[in-house]
Amino acid sequence: MEPNNVTMPTKYDPQSIEKGRYEWWVDEKVFEAKNDPQKEPYTIVIPPPNVTGKLHLGHAWDTTLQDILTRMKRMQGYDVLWLPGMDHAGIATQAKVEQKLKEQGKSRYDLGRDAFVEETWKWKEEYADHIREQWSKLGLGLDYSRERFTLDEGLSNAVQKVFVSLYNKGLIYRGEYIINWDPATKTALSDIEVIHKDVQGAFYHMRYPLTDGSGHIEIATTRPETMLGDTAVAVHPEDERYKHLIGKTVKLPIIGRDIPIVADDYVDMEFGSGAVKITPAHDPNDFEIGNRHSLERVLIMNEDGTMNKNADIYAGMDRFECRKKIVADLQEQGVLFSVEEHMHSVGHSERSGAVVEPYLSTQWFVKMDPLAEEAVKLQHGDDKVSFVPNRFEQTYLRWMENIRDWCISRQLWWGHRIPAWYHKETGEIYVGEEAPADPENWNQDNDVLDTWFSSALWPFSTMGWPDTDSEDFKRYYPTAALVTGYDIIFFWVSRMIFQGIEFTDSRPFKDVLIHGLVRDAEGRKMSKSLGNGVDPMDVIEQYGADSLRYFLSTGSSPGQDLRFSMEKVESVWNFANKIWNASRFALMNMDGLKFEEIDLSNEKSVADKWILTRLNDTIENVTSLADRYEFGEVGRTLYNFIWDDFCNWYIEMAKLPLNGDNEEAKKTTRSILAYVLDQTMRLLHPFMPFITEEIWQNLPHQGESITEAAWPTVNPELTDREAEEEMKLLIEIIRSVRNIRAEVNTPMSKPIKLSIRAKDQKVLAQLEKNEAYLDRFCHPETLVLGTAIEVPEKAMSAVVTGAELFLPLEGLLNLDEEIARLEKELMKWTKEVERVDNKLGNERFVSKAPQAIVDEEKAKKQDYKAKQEAVKKRIEELKNV
Repeated sequence: MEPNNVTMPTKYDPQSIEKGRYEWWVDEKVFEAKNDPQKEPYTIVIPPPNVTGKLHLGHAWDTTLQDILTRMKRMQGYDVLWLPGMDHAGIATQAKVEQKLKEQGKSRYDLGRDAFVEETWKWKEEYADHIREQWSKLGLGLDYSRERFTLDEGLSNAVQKVFVSLYNKGLIYRGEYIINWDPATKTALSDIEVIHKDVQGAFYHMRYPLTDGSGHIEIATTRPETMLGDTAVAVHPEDERYKHLIGKTVKLPIIGRDIPIVADDYVDMEFGSGAVKITPAHDPNDFEIGNRHSLERVLIMNEDGTMNKNADIYAGMDRFECRKKIVADLQEQGVLFSVEEHMHSVGHSERSGAVVEPYLSTQWFVKMDPLAEEAVKLQHGDDKVSFVPNRFEQTYLRWMENIRDWCISRQLWWGHRIPAWYHKETGEIYVGEEAPADPENWNQDNDVLDTWFSSALWPFSTMGWPDTDSEDFKRYYPTAALVTGYDIIFFWVSRMIFQGIEFTDSRPFKDVLIHGLVRDAEGRKMSKSLGNGVDPMDVIEQYGADSLRYFLSTGSSPGQDLRFSMEKVESVWNFANKIWNASRFALMNMDGLKFEEIDLSNEKSVADKWILTRLNDTIENVTSLADRYEFGEVGRTLYNFIWDDFCNWYIEMAKLPLNGDNEEAKKTTRSILAYVLDQTMRLLHPFMPFITEEIWQNLPHQGESITEAAWPTVNPELTDREAEEEMKLLIEIIRSVRNIRAEVNTPMSKPIKLSIRAKDQKVLAQLEKNEAYLDRFCHPETLVLGTAIEVPEKAMSAVVTGAELFLPLEGLLNLDEEIARLEKELMKWTKEVERVDNKLGNERFVSKAPQAIVDEEKAKKQDYKAKQEAVKKRIEELKNV
């Protein structure tokens, strides 16, 4: 294909070029995995967003990185599957729907379970459409033909299979334990769903009287309301202060219950009074002590955080109101003798924000030790999961090696119902993938599974597992990479790994690319309370998806947080605008060039050879850096090549032949412009898919879409290092002349006299060969080239690699000022020589650095030394004028 006319508008307008393009890609099915046996598969599963609302900047960053990888791999010839999907997000979604009902004056109990779940499915459909719309705005190359949802039938089958299998192996059990309880949502939470915040509290010091009237024992607590559930006081068995009291009893104030004094090694003799109250139903450590001493467990709270009948006169009160009342009552009775202010860490529900209550409850748990052991073992083998950056592997391993059993039951209606039934008469428990044969005699467990239980199966449940003969499972699992933030290594990454090992005998992904959090320009976390959140759709509306994507993907290094700045997004828009204008210029000069007419074999100028060499280097560097996930460095490399090399230098130099009379030179220049633009758009495409597709469609090209064009590869025949050196010399000279003009306020339009003294005949030949460029870009009235030219008496000068420049002053500049400028330049080169000398004088560097690096430093020293000597010489010359 080739364009008949240049259809690119004069102005870069992201909204107009992005409009309709995504729908075209989807209609053309360019993102669908082809199941082509001739190609190697490459798979990524999207971290499924919660169906609770809008995607935020973190989602945009995360998915953009995945899109870059999949677009690049597709162009490299892989059979790419990027599988989309969403998470039912049990607690969060149920809370949203309950809030909606509350606004209508209803509760879930008014609707009943089935009707409430039906209402939640409607919510899911509405917000799933919003999420798909946002995916399309971002330009994500997802295979919608394989989209999954954590509550769809296939994934439900996988969840039931896993639960039953783990139960039958003794790795899932039901037990009474102290769990984290959210009184607001009335459900259990796992440890990692609890956020600890420092809050101002107090230590309440109390005296419990000994039953025999012989005295009292002092204890302290931060939660005085829990004393109503105390069933013992514990002391250390070696504590001389209390040995004589072990086995005696104290009378629990207010309640009047006699409770024993027990000895337990857990007690810290050095902390406080050395005696602690034991409340087995409301504290995890007390629970363990209670087990060791066969203590009664007295639950004093209801599920909603109010006090129950065991709380005696405080029954029905909110737990915090109860705290105030009981403190007053204990003070009045003389039991509470001191209140000491105390800043301490208090657990809050990640979802509702409520203070979490340690609470005795019967829940379902996963026994983690055997599963974690296998996951840790994997990291010591060849098939380990590679963390990028690798420091996060230690974060992961530390958690796995100190893991606690996982509470997986949630007291919700929205989620995977636990496949367990209780016999109405005998209480027998039945666990199975199917309901019991006589369902009328059984009640199914009311609870659902933790959302992360189904999410942990995501890499393989989405591929058709437990059907191990599924085509997708056989071809696309295990996946190639997972992209996610460091904040969910524990929540999700670790659980996918141990479930993958347990059920597929394989790591679920080869690499885990970890990114940080998006923060505001001041480094603060984005939050509603600070009002510093940014909607990615608003950024796209203003600057386009390409600008946002490029900023997000190149704005930090792996594992680091990203500071969002609208000014930086705007600067990317300027970059895109530069690409647009340069491309438009090139296309306007194509003169109907067809793809098959592109010919790079004709005689080329030094600029032609140089840009092809720079393109080869850019292809090599971008590919290598992207394979290492160094997208920030990829961005820098592409930016420098496109903005500096291609736009600022090559296009300007290409204007000479394009405006000249040599038809062969014009054809060659058109071919090189077309080829370099085509290859550059391919390199840039994964980062900026919309603008690159638009430009590529206007270029002479083969194929329907740049999404399926081949990834650029280095063509060694097009690398010319000699031309690169020549061009480097020309650029240095032109820049130096421009700098000198700027210093003396001499515009480029004003002709000047220019003399260039080459250090040898080789450099002189290069200058003579490229005199046309010097004329065009230095605009001299007269140009003198030679190895032994007569140096003007009073002149501005500059030293470049291999040559010296002289521009006669002729009243444009004060001689003393020029000497002062040169002395500054001499200081610069002297410092550079000293720096390189120090480096080369460091034995450790010389012995350990690769020889190529050492040689490079030696070459730098030679170059800096030559410049230093030339500047010294010129200062002497001027001083003798």
